[in-house]
Amino acid sequence: MFVMELTYTAPVEAVDDEMDAHIAWLNGYYAAGIFLASGRKVPRDGGIILAGGVSRAEIEKIAAEDPFVEAGVCAYRITEFIATKTSADLATVRETAR
Repeated sequence: MFVMELTYTAPVEAVDDEMDAHIAWLNGYYAAGIFLASGRKVPRDGGIILAGGVSRAEIEKIAAEDPFVEAGVCAYRITEFIATKTSADLATVRETAR
C-alpha cells in the first residue's frame, strides 16, 4: 500500500485552476479500485492519497499522470508500507509481511 503525499509548489489559486482535471483523474483511479481514500492536508498545502494493489513503478507512473503534476503545481512524496492490520472496511487490501 502507498501513502501519496502531495505538496503544492504553486499558489493555491493555481492549484484550484487544475482542480476539475485532478478530480477526474482521482475518480478514474477510484473506479479502478486503486485509490482508497484522499483529501486535503490541514493546513491546505497539499493532500494525501491512500492507494494499493499496484507496484511501486505503477504508483509512480500514476502520480506522474496527475494533472497537478503536469501543470507543475505539486510534487509527490510516495511512501510504501505493508498494511498488515486494517479496519473491517479495508480487509480486502490487508497484506501479509514480506
